[in-house]
Amino acid sequence: MFCFIEILGFPLEKSLVSTGAGFQYGPIFTVLTVGKRLTFVTEVDDFKIFFGSKDVDFQQAVQDPVEHTASITKHSFYKHHTEIHDMMKRRLALSNLHLFIGNLSEEFTERLTYLGTEGTDDLCDLVRHSMYSAVVNQLFGRGICITDGNAITFWSLAFIISDPSIYKTVMKELCSVFDISETDLRKLPYLKWCILEAIRLRSPGAIARKVVRPLKIKNYIVPPGDILMLSLFWAHRNPKYFPEPEKFLPERWKEADLEKHVFLNGFIGFGGGRYQCPGRWFALMEIQLFIALILYKYEFTLLDSVPKQSPLHLVGTQQPMGPCRVRYRSR
Repeated sequence: MFCFIEILGFPLEKSLVSTGAGFQYGPIFTVLTVGKRLTFVTEVDDFKIFFGSKDVDFQQAVQDPVEHTASITKHSFYKHHTEIHDMMKRRLALSNLHLFIGNLSEEFTERLTYLGTEGTDDLCDLVRHSMYSAVVNQLFGRGICITDGNAITFWSLAFIISDPSIYKTVMKELCSVFDISETDLRKLPYLKWCILEAIRLRSPGAIARKVVRPLKIKNYIVPPGDILMLSLFWAHRNPKYFPEPEKFLPERWKEADLEKHVFLNGFIGFGGGRYQCPGRWFALMEIQLFIALILYKYEFTLLDSVPKQSPLHLVGTQQPMGPCRVRYRSR
């Protein structure tokens, strides 16, 4: 596919193919495709403008796609979106996680018994079948709907199991915990590092805002009507903030102040600004809880190499391109 591309004001015709490290067109560039101008910002210093400027709007960027994919009318979207977002933010706040963890632990434990004492399965399917319904029961039972963390749980487990040293470190940490409660999850920092590192490597391809007034970024003016784009995929591979960016290195998260809920500089896996992911703390909790329980109960052997991520998922966590079979048995 060929698109017309403006690079800092200069036109260029270029095949729109991802290199895995992003386009090397400077800090700001515009892609004209399907009649729309998509202007990308690539430098961390400009992310504050993307998330915080009053000249860009999240709702206007996503309303049309939401209507086409979910049949939610424009009127209903603008009337209810902020209210629903804020309700979810309150119910899934850090201070409320204790309301979920006990029942969620019981649901996960019950579903893991269906695996039996040993077997072979695709890891992605295993996670989906063991985790999805338990999370749905907990959230819908409380009047909440949110995308589950199945995909990131799969990637976290795949990365952990594929590296003997990391697997050993995770298990050593797990063996120091006698019961999986909210307090005990705090005693598993290395496991949380693994999850955050998986999120870094498998974040959605891009997020968007609509420019509603002329927007100045550096020495450039982005006109109203442009869709301002930020690629998490590229941002999380910036070697300035993430040395050896393609490697799964949980230890890099030692530098983050997770006790104060502060992530690494350059990490934007949960978005930002007014409409930052309201369920981020619940998502981290449910993923950490499920992984702790399944690794405590079963020993895993990876039968396939960790698959590459699919290049077809611009929105949402990337899915695996191929199978990832595992053999498991009770400990």
